[in-house]
Amino acid sequence: MQGPRPVVLSGPSGAGKSTLLKKLLKDYENIFGFSVSHTTRQPRPGEVNGKDYHFVTREEMQKEIDAGEFIEHAEFSGNMYGTSKGAVQAVQAQNQICVLDIDIQGVKNIKKTDLNPIYISVQPPSIDILEKRLRDRKTETEESLSKRLTAARVDLELSKEPGLFDLVIINDDLEKAYSELKEVLLEEIKKTQESRKS
Repeated sequence: MQGPRPVVLSGPSGAGKSTLLKKLLKDYENIFGFSVSHTTRQPRPGEVNGKDYHFVTREEMQKEIDAGEFIEHAEFSGNMYGTSKGAVQAVQAQNQICVLDIDIQGVKNIKKTDLNPIYISVQPPSIDILEKRLRDRKTETEESLSKRLTAARVDLELSKEPGLFDLVIINDDLEKAYSELKEVLLEEIKKTQESRKS
């Protein structure tokens, strides 16, 4: 894999990964690229195929997984999600730092590959705060909310494994969390900026 080291961002839904990412992408325009994940779920309103996700059928996705085209994949709430090698290479080819938003299962799978990313876990201050954030979104049914909270508990427990992450950010203060994130990525950001000048 050529190009800057990718970044793996993990953490339960509602921990604030997307918010932190949006800030990063705004402050460092064109330095970061998103690998577009594949999923078998239906698009939500406003989501664009190829931009938010590659929306595919279960058959298509399974065929590519079997062919070894995926770095990681997982099943969540009855849908498959995954990151293809091609999606990461497409970002690296643009000389961008590829950002992967991946669940804990995916992190463990990537550990077995030669990707060599920077592993970062974004976590809520507590499960109660996480529940409040998810409820405030008003996008969840009670059933999907309880599934997400159960997944979050497992996620937070598994993420305690020593050496799994290079950095764990407890996101109780957005500015503080953001500066921690920037600090760990600064070296790669500088490298990417330098290599653009040359």
